[in-house]
Amino acid sequence: MVMDFKSIPLIDISALLEKWDHPNVAQDEGVAQVVRQLDHACRHAGFFYVKGHGIPISLMEEIRSVSREYFYQPYEEKIKIKLSAATGYRGYQRFRENITKGIPDMQEAIDFYREVKHGMYGDLGEVMQGSNIWPSNPSKFKKLMELYIDLCTDVSRKIMRGIGLALGGSADEMEGKIAGDPFWVLRTIGYPASSILDEHDKANDVVGCGEHTDYGLLTLLNQDDDIVALQVKNKSGEWISAPPVPGTFVCNIGDMLKILSNGIYESTLHRVINNTPRYRVCVAYFYEPNFDAAVEPLDVCSQKTGGTKSFEGAVYGKHLVSKVLNNFVM
Repeated sequence: MVMDFKSIPLIDISALLEKWDHPNVAQDEGVAQVVRQLDHACRHAGFFYVKGHGIPISLMEEIRSVSREYFYQPYEEKIKIKLSAATGYRGYQRFRENITKGIPDMQEAIDFYREVKHGMYGDLGEVMQGSNIWPSNPSKFKKLMELYIDLCTDVSRKIMRGIGLALGGSADEMEGKIAGDPFWVLRTIGYPASSILDEHDKANDVVGCGEHTDYGLLTLLNQDDDIVALQVKNKSGEWISAPPVPGTFVCNIGDMLKILSNGIYESTLHRVINNTPRYRVCVAYFYEPNFDAAVEPLDVCSQKTGGTKSFEGAVYGKHLVSKVLNNFVM
C-alpha cells in the first residue's frame, strides 16, 4: 500500500554520524533506527528534515546572513560576478534569469560548482569548465562558503551511507564509481517580498521557483527560520508546506537516487512561493554522483522490484549539462 504524507518527517541522524565509519555500523541499534526512518521518509515523501547533523547552527545562520548581505547590494556590484557560458555557468543571475520548465523564476541567485579543470572528463566536462567566481563583498563570503561546502559534503556522504543501508545494500553502496569522488553544487538564492510582484506576474503565476525535481543524489537546504515558502507535492497532488525548523536542514532526494533505487525512492516535485512581505534567503547544497558516473539501478534494488531495471542508465554529467543549458536566460 502506498502511503501519502501530510507533513515532512524529522530525523535525528546523530547516531549515524557517530558510528558512520564503524565496521559493524549496520548492527548498531541507534543506526538501525535512523536507517528505518530514512527508508520510510524516502519511500513515502522523498523529503525529510535532519537534526543532529553536527554543523553549527551559528554557521548555518551566518551563511544565510552573508548571502543576504550580498543580495542587498546595488545591482552594479552584484553583476560583477555575472553568470555566463564563459564562467562555466558559475556566478550571479538576477530576477527572471533562472528558468524552470520554460517559465522565469522570481529569484536571484549565485551558482557555485565543484571546479572542473580544462580537459577533465573530456568533451563531457567542457560546458562546466571553470573555477568559482567569488564576490569581494562581503569579504568573508568565500572563506565561509568553502568551509560550509566541506561540512555539507561530509554530512551528505554519511547520510548516503545510511541510505545505502536503507536500500538493503552496504554502507559503501554509493561510494566507488557512483559517488566516491562526488560532484557538488551550491546555490545561494534570494526571493523578493510578494509586494514587488506586479499584476502581470500575479496573472501569469510567477513564483519564486516553479515545480521541479533536483538532479543528483541528495539536497541539504538551509532556509530562513521564520518564512514559510517551500512546498512539496504529495502523492495525492496536494502541495504540503515545509515550514522552517530552526537548526535543521530540509533534505530531499534527486533524480540520480531515483534511478539508483530503481524507483523505490522518488525524487519529489517541489516549488517555492514567497507570499510574505519579507525578502527570503535560502542556501541549497546539492550532493551529486561522480561527474562521469554512469548511473543505473543498483542490483539490490532491481532484485527488490522483480528483477528488472525500470530505468535506463544516465551519465550524471550529461544530465547536469542538459539541464544547465536550458536553465538560464543568457
